[in-house]
Amino acid sequence: MKIIQNIKRIPFKKYLHKLKKPLLIISSALIIVVVLIILFISIITKYLIEKYDVKYTGREITLDWAYVNPFTGNVHLSNVKIYEYKSDSLFFSSDGISANITMRKLLSKTYEITELTLDHPRVIIIQNKSNFNFNDIIDKFSSKPGADTTLPPTHFSILNIKIIDGEFHYREMLVPINYFIKNVNIESTGIRWNADTIAAKYAFLPGIGTGDVKGNFTMNFKSLAYRLAIVVHKFDLNILEQYVKKMINYGNFSAKLEANLKATGNFNDAENITTKGLLAVTDFHFGKSKQDDYASFDTVALQIIELSPKNHKYIFDSVLLRRPYLKYERYDYLDNMEMIFGKGGSTVAATTGDAAPFNLVLEIGNYIKALSMNFFHSNYKINKLAIYNGDLKFNDFAISEKFSMDFNPINVIADSIDKNHQRVSAYFRSGINPYGYISVALSINPKDSGDFDMQYNFQNIPLSMFNPYTITYTSFPLDRGTMELNGAWNVRNGFIQSANHLLFLDPRVSKRSKNKNTKWIPVPLIMSFVRENGNVIDYEIPITGNLKNPKFHLKDVMLDLLTNIFIKPPTTPYIMHVKNMETEIEKSLTVKWKMRQSSLTLGEAGFIEDMADFLVENPTTSIAVYPQQYEIKEKEYILFFEAKKKYFLLLNKKNTQSFSNADSLKVDKMSVKDSLFVQYLNRQVYGLGLNTIQEKCWMTIGSAVINTKFYQLTTDRENEFMSYFKDKGVEKRVLIYNAANVIPYNGFSFYKIIYKSEFPESLIKAYEQMNELNDDAPRKKFEKNRKGIF
Repeated sequence: MKIIQNIKRIPFKKYLHKLKKPLLIISSALIIVVVLIILFISIITKYLIEKYDVKYTGREITLDWAYVNPFTGNVHLSNVKIYEYKSDSLFFSSDGISANITMRKLLSKTYEITELTLDHPRVIIIQNKSNFNFNDIIDKFSSKPGADTTLPPTHFSILNIKIIDGEFHYREMLVPINYFIKNVNIESTGIRWNADTIAAKYAFLPGIGTGDVKGNFTMNFKSLAYRLAIVVHKFDLNILEQYVKKMINYGNFSAKLEANLKATGNFNDAENITTKGLLAVTDFHFGKSKQDDYASFDTVALQIIELSPKNHKYIFDSVLLRRPYLKYERYDYLDNMEMIFGKGGSTVAATTGDAAPFNLVLEIGNYIKALSMNFFHSNYKINKLAIYNGDLKFNDFAISEKFSMDFNPINVIADSIDKNHQRVSAYFRSGINPYGYISVALSINPKDSGDFDMQYNFQNIPLSMFNPYTITYTSFPLDRGTMELNGAWNVRNGFIQSANHLLFLDPRVSKRSKNKNTKWIPVPLIMSFVRENGNVIDYEIPITGNLKNPKFHLKDVMLDLLTNIFIKPPTTPYIMHVKNMETEIEKSLTVKWKMRQSSLTLGEAGFIEDMADFLVENPTTSIAVYPQQYEIKEKEYILFFEAKKKYFLLLNKKNTQSFSNADSLKVDKMSVKDSLFVQYLNRQVYGLGLNTIQEKCWMTIGSAVINTKFYQLTTDRENEFMSYFKDKGVEKRVLIYNAANVIPYNGFSFYKIIYKSEFPESLIKAYEQMNELNDDAPRKKFEKNRKGIF
């Protein structure tokens, strides 16, 4: 009692002062104990991880340091590295791994990580056939047969997962593929033991190339149902290039992806997907090399309103293709597509067998095929379908000289394509380079492809364009003429009723081109039978039957032939008069040069002399000359001659000085397809992978020689032309302008002549008579057609 009374007498402040020191000591001791415990446990944790890593994981694991707080459940591992199985190669690394564990739940066998953060993780996934470099980890932690299932379940949850600036590599050994993505950032609410759904948002960049991807997804682990939103901006698709190269013999591929999609679906069923938004592939290139495209386009874009194969809905706002480009080339052996994909697509077929390795490109193709399989049996609608500024090139190197045709620009526009509409209209228009155009108007029943109406029209196509074929198969080039073809088709239930009109306007056959590899057909004789009085070939060719077996009715053709045989001879003077007037006008306004020729025929020389005489008789008059050079074709002829000449000299053990005019004629007649000549060229360019005779000749001769020969040719032509005016002393009144490199409508280089002040009287008379002839019945009928010709 006395002690208590004494304590009561002590002031409270003095009492606290006396307790302060013991409390400080106790607090400090507790802090030191806690720090020691944390430090001790952290050191032990690092030690245990590095000591028992192989025993429990099968992998070597290292880290710089560990921090473990058993009181708060906070864990951090610094500079973690996990190595490949029995290897010193890295499988996984991270600058830091942080986690918060709910300690109080451990007693109830519930492991809950409330936060898990991976800072700059780097993962390398390696696939070799069906084996992955993490299979050993899966096997290690998978349930073993015979495990005790009577034990109470363990609950495991990971919440608030974050991956900061990760880098994920994928290497496929068989193809091979070496690809990675970087700056991977993922945030997820995590996985709860009593929930089946995970949700996350993500963003990443390609490891090589441009672009970015971001979005979010939700997935149910049990049902595999998912919901996805993704935004892709100019994402480089270089990951596909190695898969593409497995399908081809050689070539390059590049493209970019644009997307802004929202989708729901289920991974168990490819058709169970419903999506909307924008999907586009841009800057697509595929070809022999990066500089030589076989196919390309700027953009193919699908604006999707609703795409749901399972619900039979294909509703698109627009399907657009901008600036598509396709180049098709025929060679002596195969064509450019078969050179890349193998004959009959054999290279692609080799990648599609059951034993073939996984190919992402084929899988994407199969998935698209599965999604679109029921398109025509579904509710489909495309508000706008269009192709803008297309370009289709065709080059044929399999004949005696190169043939080229270029459909450009191609534009296709279709009305709203709707299964519920009775008809859908589409319009196709294209230029044909170097000359001509084509237009097609189509009206089709969207429910039946065998029910359509079509009108088509080919206009202003020069016959000289087809000289590579006419020379190869007949030996005769054409130096004049225009082709037109138009018609109307009405098809019902696959049965055709059509009218087709074929017109050759003013065709003219040039001198025969003699060559050992060209076939001979008497085209001038044939022309005398098929050409009508108006200097045209005009046929109506109806087509009936069905689409699979059409019937061509040639009654009009046969009737015209018979008519020409019996009626045409009396009109021969008229035909010859027309031809003479055409020649008079043509020779007065142009001087035509045959390939590799710099001399004029007697008839042509006579016309030039008449021009010189006209200048002598009219001192105030002058003429302007505009050379129109078919440079590309002239150089091809020079190229062939020089390559054959080089082969001829080698074969006959001659030199340039002993090369005679007779030798020149032999070289001229030699075919560029001669088997021995081709073998010679192949030896010169062995290993260069060249497909065409033209390429092989260029490599054998060299551009410098060809350019020199071409310059000499043009100089000789100018000197030949001017010599007739110099002889009359009027050369100063002849002005020759710089040459223009063109593709002439009539297929040959020529001089265009323009008279200053006055015209020759013979030319004026020829024009007057020609106008009168054009008003006559045989030619009057085609007056409108002739006006549109160049």
